Amino acid sequence: MRRVVLTGLAGLVTVPLLLTGCSGGGNDRGKERLSQEGGSAGDVPAPAQGAPAPAAPDSAYDAAPEAAGKQRADSFAPEPDMVSTFALDVDTASYSYARRTIDAGSLPQPDTVRHEEFVNSFRQDYPAPEDDGFSVTADGARAADDGWSLMRVGLATRPESNEYGTKARRPAALTFVVDVSGSMAEPGRLSLVRESLHSAVDELRDDDALALVAFSDEARTVLPMTAVGGAQDRIHDAVEKLQPAESTNVEAGMARGYDEAVDGHRKGATNRVVLLSDALANTGATDADAILDRIAAAREDYGITLFGIGVGSEYGDALMERLTNQGDGHTTYVSETDQARKVFVEDLPRNVDLRARDAKAQVVFDPDAVSDYRQIGYENRQVADEDFRNDAVDGGEVGPGHTVTALYAVRLAEGASGSVATATVRWLDPDTRAPQEESSTVDAGTLTGDLWGAAPPRLQLTALAAYFADALRGGSGAGTTPVRPRFSARSPCRTLGATFPGPGSDRGVPSPGSGNRERWWRKRA
Repeated sequence: MRRVVLTGLAGLVTVPLLLTGCSGGGNDRGKERLSQEGGSAGDVPAPAQGAPAPAAPDSAYDAAPEAAGKQRADSFAPEPDMVSTFALDVDTASYSYARRTIDAGSLPQPDTVRHEEFVNSFRQDYPAPEDDGFSVTADGARAADDGWSLMRVGLATRPESNEYGTKARRPAALTFVVDVSGSMAEPGRLSLVRESLHSAVDELRDDDALALVAFSDEARTVLPMTAVGGAQDRIHDAVEKLQPAESTNVEAGMARGYDEAVDGHRKGATNRVVLLSDALANTGATDADAILDRIAAAREDYGITLFGIGVGSEYGDALMERLTNQGDGHTTYVSETDQARKVFVEDLPRNVDLRARDAKAQVVFDPDAVSDYRQIGYENRQVADEDFRNDAVDGGEVGPGHTVTALYAVRLAEGASGSVATATVRWLDPDTRAPQEESSTVDAGTLTGDLWGAAPPRLQLTALAAYFADALRGGSGAGTTPVRPRFSARSPCRTLGATFPGPGSDRGVPSPGSGNRERWWRKRA
């Protein structure tokens, strides 16, 4: 099993992207849309304001995990418009956990695989904006011979330092909520969490503050909100004393953690709860709604966001995903020291600071130029089209240096030329809450080149990540070599065929069968 999967990871030489996980698309000429939960980067007519949209679909992640995959493949509803609207998502946990599972010789459960998290796990080369907003770029290429193209919308925020200068992040007030239940005794869980926290303490500035809460069957405050300056040794000692205990009461941990975050709230700082857990809740309230009922007031009244860090070979992906989606935050997953260092050292500014609140994207297709489209991924981040400019509707939170990528399968109408779509991102300034927007148009000419020919390597890598996610989700065409796109027997969505660059490619992509291919994939992450 492992050999086969790693061959797919390394090569995927000819794998179709079955868009059974597509989140929307179409118009009144027969387009259809999969119904799922309304989600990690990211850059014709103007974006529609008040455009009609179907009722928000039920979430597949609200269903039992074993049912979610079937709902993704089989459930869809008519999509009458040519507008796609979704909340931004910078989560990457799905890819990291899949990689850990594959390394252990198993396949991840299909319902834990999310296209956008695979795609957003890889670096992009989108230009950064000069200010604190977003850049928006769009490109694509032809993926098949009958008019289907892959369109990429890329969004990027300015990092802490770049060619435009340096903008130091705000001071941070971080409340670490650490799972010390019995399940965390497994090697690579609590030991890795302790190591991660030590790295974070060493990286935080003197003007930052930190609180530490531990939970098993009950929760306790290990360290109240404490300024880091002059207290590093005391904080390190508190971290080192964390030891595994009994069952997992995530509700108790989150309730105590948010109590500490509110008590230690600092005006003008980034106030964030950081949950480190395998998210395998087995006592107290074990579903996201009950837990979020306890923290909603703190989130709304104090602007406290949530960053979820998953650990462990058994991991409660669905619970962590729902907690962070509704808790105004994002998730990642770590299984080794290098990953932990990346989260707490290299990527610390983007994980504790904010460039944008409630960020949403909307892509408007010209019905005269586009005959059909499907969004790939973000099924659990869909937003009603008329709510794009409704700032009371929750979006995604994005930090400095993040990129967000959205992929679409697009079929151009015969003779299409000029602008075929407009992509717009809208967000609230983290300090003033003033709304801002940035847009970019997509030209038909950018969608006609060969995806597996002269297309940019980063676009090819993005497509490959999406193909691989689809294969892990059980796309029915995985492993075949279609000559041209075709319909899936079980889905209203089209398939896109692709041939990965063969031996001798000079585009920086190792040839199929190369012993370095899996290492290349990892290095690109």
